[in-house]
Amino acid sequence: MSTDIPEGKEAAVRLADSDFAIDRRDHDARSAIADYWGRVRSGELGALPAILGLVSLVVLFTALRPDTFLSKGNIANLFTQALPITILAMGLVFVLLLGEIDLSAGVASGVSAAVMAKLIADSGQPWYVAVITAVAIGIVIGTGIGWLVAVVRIPSFVVTLALFLGLQGLTLRLIGDGGTVPVRDDVIVALANKNMPVWAGWTLAGICAAGYAAVQLARWRRQRSRELVARPIELVVAQSATVAVVLLAGTYLLSLDRAPSPFVTLAGIPWGVPLVGVLLIACTFVLARTPYGRHVYAVGGNAEAARRAGINVTRIRVSVFMIASGFAAISGIVAASRLNSVTPDSGGGNTLLYAVGAAVIGGTSLFGGRGKARDAVFGGLVIAIIENGLGLLGTKAYLNFLITGAVLLLAASIDALARRRRSAAGR
Repeated sequence: MSTDIPEGKEAAVRLADSDFAIDRRDHDARSAIADYWGRVRSGELGALPAILGLVSLVVLFTALRPDTFLSKGNIANLFTQALPITILAMGLVFVLLLGEIDLSAGVASGVSAAVMAKLIADSGQPWYVAVITAVAIGIVIGTGIGWLVAVVRIPSFVVTLALFLGLQGLTLRLIGDGGTVPVRDDVIVALANKNMPVWAGWTLAGICAAGYAAVQLARWRRQRSRELVARPIELVVAQSATVAVVLLAGTYLLSLDRAPSPFVTLAGIPWGVPLVGVLLIACTFVLARTPYGRHVYAVGGNAEAARRAGINVTRIRVSVFMIASGFAAISGIVAASRLNSVTPDSGGGNTLLYAVGAAVIGGTSLFGGRGKARDAVFGGLVIAIIENGLGLLGTKAYLNFLITGAVLLLAASIDALARRRRSAAGR
């Protein structure tokens, strides 16, 4: 330190350096892993429980049904099963980040799907008009919920429970008791029942792997240029390589011919998978890279502090319900594609419970302020694997419910315990 600096200022500089030196220090792989392990021990679990659960379930069902669980046809079926729940859960992540709940999301997906199906089947509208209208209906439903919760100040549990009952009546009115509206539009049906060309799947996987690596390396270089703390380049490369291996391995498996007949070819990535990928990238960017996303986390962490910081809390609360219901509409469309029809009970039953379970299992906190869009993907795969694996084992329906409920309770317990550890650690 220069001797020209007065003693008081010199002490202040030393104090500031001691406070912020952590932002400039270099990490090696060992210290980065030690830091991560320290965060895990203090309750910052993230998606770790979901990833461990995925690996455990795959190993378990592979051991129990080695001839069918990892077969080419079943892997594609797993992805298709997970599509509607994953999309619905992705929208619910925004609501859960505020510590709120939307019990009507499942039946909102049914109403939106019914509107789409009626427009195509009865009015002869093209698929894009029907889809835009269905998504708009979902957003309108979410706007109403958000207004009642944020402006009228009715608890979200009460508002969405009322709509859970009311929207089922609306779906019944649209379709009729015992009725079914077929979905035969080629574009809509292709979402969950058709596959991309094999070459297109490989091209998309390569672009995604290269794009992810480029983003991670650009972020590392930006942090280094600003003399901020950055992960070791070895870990950045390892993470990018892991994502590339997962993407390319999945593409390889889905590119194999899984048709039971030698006279028919059935290969390629289902069209719904890139749809989920696009939604995941969009949600991740919004939550991690935009002021709106930071405001969502701020309101979820402490609404009063966010209000005093100048954040429009009312607007944020309304918007998350709009997003959730908009995603519910997309989920309903994909579900209708998978079943080729819409019935009065579409979106009912366990749809909502599975979606909330997927978000929580993936790592989103029920207490607000913590969670990412990727949680819906991990949790949706866990739910799909449990349902699929138990089906292959021929498990009775009541055991399916018991096991899925136990997994959700375990995830909520882990969330509560992690929150307690974070509070004890002062995080």
